Amino acid sequence: MKLEARSWQKFARRRIQPGASPGTLAVDPQAPPPRLRLVAYGPDELHEEEIADPEALRAWRGRLPVVWVNVDGLGDVELLARLGAVFGLHQLALEDVVHVPQRPKLEAYGDQLFVVLRQSRSHGQLDTEQFSLFLGPGFVLSFQEREGDSLEPVRERLRKGRPRMRNGGPDYLAYSILDAVVDGFFPLLEGYGGQLEELEEEVLSNPEADVVSRLHLVKHDLVSLRRYAWPMRDALGALSREDSPLLEEGTRLFLRDCHDHAVQFLDLVETYRDVSSGLIDLYLSSISNRMNEVMKVLTIIATVFIPLGFIAGLYGMNFNTELSPWNLPELNWRFGYPFALGVMAATAVVMLIYFRRKGWLGGGRRRDGRRG
Repeated sequence: MKLEARSWQKFARRRIQPGASPGTLAVDPQAPPPRLRLVAYGPDELHEEEIADPEALRAWRGRLPVVWVNVDGLGDVELLARLGAVFGLHQLALEDVVHVPQRPKLEAYGDQLFVVLRQSRSHGQLDTEQFSLFLGPGFVLSFQEREGDSLEPVRERLRKGRPRMRNGGPDYLAYSILDAVVDGFFPLLEGYGGQLEELEEEVLSNPEADVVSRLHLVKHDLVSLRRYAWPMRDALGALSREDSPLLEEGTRLFLRDCHDHAVQFLDLVETYRDVSSGLIDLYLSSISNRMNEVMKVLTIIATVFIPLGFIAGLYGMNFNTELSPWNLPELNWRFGYPFALGVMAATAVVMLIYFRRKGWLGGGRRRDGRRG
């Protein structure tokens, strides 16, 4: 959650001055320098290398059917601008790439499609970053804020020569990348599901004070995920329906499946958010019930001692039995003190039996035969 807070604080500190020209590029000075990785392939050939100069990519365009350039890091405006010039990226789209975080969306710029999503960086805690993707004629460009991603399975499928991957065009590669990004959230959600199960057991068995704070942390993360999930679902749904020559009809079927994964992601987030809210209410109810039980016990104790206090007060009035036989003759009786204690004990026992039969002490039965 702290990582997410820093991400949105970075968004609050705008690096572009109000009124600046559209398409102005301004990166975070703390962003890591870009690292360009090229994967170019066709049905019978695969080439991978790290590129230092974006101009070298011009020679690869058209050499093989698909050119994929993945950029890790957004800390060099000049290099990113040169990369945009090589592939003809629109300046407004490039501005959205470097000015993070952007809301997940789909934009069409001429013969190119631009997609923005969120990507999970960790399976143990909420740590996401912006993921941007360009789909153009014969190429795919992907941009990430830092090194490390969930795209290694896609690279492995290319290295192993999977026919569908190696024979597919850039649209199928774009689908594979987007599907990997969406599926990367499910291990994170499984972790939250496990946390909620543990918290539910604690709430039911031993609701301590720190449980509600942990529940609030989980709910806060789920609210953040929900903020990403809704526009991601809409963006992928729009992409699956996009009427673009870049998307083959066969690929649209896979994009609809990717959209379905985004819907499942949103459904899980909504479900877990409702569960966390319900657990908070259950915790408050458990605390209230525990307090009611304590108050019930204290009330019963006070009720039992009311007649005992009356008897003790009555015998403590010290009447003079020589003036009248009605002035507590037990005061001069040899067994008066044991008699008074016996009356008190009998009164307490009778009241406790009555309370138990009424079901106020957790035992006994009501008159309708049900347990109290």
